[in-house]
Amino acid sequence: MVLGPLLPILHPILKSTFPNCLWQGNTQNSEITLTFDDGPHPEYTPQLLEVLDKYRIKANFFLLGICVDRYPEVTKAIYEKGHWICLHGYEHISFPKLNPIQLKSSLEKTQLSIYNACGLTTKSVCDVRPPYGIILPETIKLLEKWEYKTIMWSVVPVDWVRPGISVVINRVVQQTSNGSIIVLHDGCDGGQDVAKIVAEIIPILLEKNYQFITIDKMLSRKVKG
Repeated sequence: MVLGPLLPILHPILKSTFPNCLWQGNTQNSEITLTFDDGPHPEYTPQLLEVLDKYRIKANFFLLGICVDRYPEVTKAIYEKGHWICLHGYEHISFPKLNPIQLKSSLEKTQLSIYNACGLTTKSVCDVRPPYGIILPETIKLLEKWEYKTIMWSVVPVDWVRPGISVVINRVVQQTSNGSIIVLHDGCDGGQDVAKIVAEIIPILLEKNYQFITIDKMLSRKVKG
């Protein structure tokens, strides 16, 4: 797929175009973060959690509200294992396709779903990643007005099209650097391979002396840095 090799080129352009989003952590620190979109999934997410547990890694899950409602027990497991809970909208719909009322409703409905699943207060869940990574200046202004933080990415191996586990692993390893925000998927598209991919990349990145942190810590270090 053409998108794979283009994303590292597009990243600095998008980063400068939308500077109020978090695209990367502090590049002075050998800290990186793993993020997972489109879950929870009843099969793929528990498999992924087992791998993260094995290496004692805390990650970030950008959840779809509709999936939280379907699988509240998986959402609760994510939270109880100490991972950072974030928003990906109620359904996987591009934010610019929603009017302001619909967008606000999508986010608040997802927050409520998360609260019902694991008791996490709505004010505690305010980090958002737009589906498909599609944003407009107007979208950013709305999210800021509603006190959400927009979290983007620096490493996107396009795992959702399933180009092959080795391809995804190589893309992640080659593109990761200080402050990287790595995007993988534990939903219906790409989730089939996510546990195997993560089981391979974690020891490689640990060997390179990277430390895994969560988005909240990356944001605090970014401010300080």
